[in-house]
Amino acid sequence: MVKEKDELAELPGVGAATAEKLREVGYDNLMSIAVLSPGKLVDAIGSGESTARKIIQAARDKLDMGFETGEDVLKRREKVIKITTGSKAVDELIGGGFETGCISETFGQFGSAKSQIAHVLAVTAQLPLEKGGANGKVVFIDGESTFRPERIIQIAEGMGLDPNKVLKNIKVARAFNSDHQMLLAEKAEEILKKENVKLIIVDSLTAHFRSDFSGRGQLADRQQKLNKHMHTLMKLASSYDVCVYVTNQVMSRPDVFFGDPTAAIGGNIVAHNSQVRIYLRKGKKGTRVAKLVDAPALPDGEAIFNITEKGIEDV
Repeated sequence: MVKEKDELAELPGVGAATAEKLREVGYDNLMSIAVLSPGKLVDAIGSGESTARKIIQAARDKLDMGFETGEDVLKRREKVIKITTGSKAVDELIGGGFETGCISETFGQFGSAKSQIAHVLAVTAQLPLEKGGANGKVVFIDGESTFRPERIIQIAEGMGLDPNKVLKNIKVARAFNSDHQMLLAEKAEEILKKENVKLIIVDSLTAHFRSDFSGRGQLADRQQKLNKHMHTLMKLASSYDVCVYVTNQVMSRPDVFFGDPTAAIGGNIVAHNSQVRIYLRKGKKGTRVAKLVDAPALPDGEAIFNITEKGIEDV
C-alpha cells in the first residue's frame, strides 16, 4: 500500500508534528494555510513570523495563486449552483436563484419573510440540480430561535419530499451571543469537510451583535467583530462553494425626511461582504415585496410573492 503524501508536511518549516498541530486547529489543506495571516499561523504553531511567512508563501506557490484570465473566471462561474426560492419572480430578480460561492442577505422589518425564505431554502437546497436545488445538506445557525421543524415538514410535504429525510439533512445550532455565533460559524467548517453541505443559513446575522455591543461607544468594537464574522462566512462560501444566506435586522434613520428611512444594520461592513442584498417589506393584501439593493451585476427591480403552506409562491 502506497502511503499518500502529506502536503502540509512537505512545506518548508513544517514537519509531521507541526502538520498534525495545524490539523488540530482546523488548517488541514494548502488553501487554509495560503489564506492565513502570518500572525495567525504564529499563534497556531508557535513559530517565528519569518518562518510563518515562508510557509504561507510556499502554500501559495503550490496552489499557483495569482491572476487568471477572464475566460478562466467565466468557466468557474459556469459551475455556480443557483438555489430556487420556489418563486419565479424572486428567482428572476436575483439572476436565477441564490448562488453558491457568495453571501446573500435579506433585510427587513419583523414579519417581512426573511425567516420564511430561510426555511424554504433549507428544503429547496436539497432538491436535485434539475429541479433548482443543490442536492446538498444545510447548516442552520439560529440566532433568534426562529428555526421551526414543523415549518420544514410543511414545506417538504408541499414539495412531495420525505420530511424526515429533509430534517435529517439540516444541522441546526442555537447561538446564544455574538461570540458563540462566531464560534459556530468557524465550527461549521468541520461539517463542510465531512459532508456535502451546500447551504449555510445565519438567522439573524446581527441580532446578537446589537445586543452585546450597545451604545455608540461600542460601535467600533461591534463592527470589528462583525467584519471578522463576515469574513469567516465569506471564506466558507468561497472555499467550499456553498451558498451563505443571512438575514439582517433594520433600523429607522432619523435623518431621512423623504422616502423610506429603513436601513440595514451593520452598515458598510455587511454591505461590502454581501454579493446579493434584498430589502423585504410587506405589500398589499398580505403579499411580500422583494427589492434588489445595490447589486453589482444585476439590474434593479422588485418581485411580489405570497407566503403559503408550500413555502413562497408567485402572486
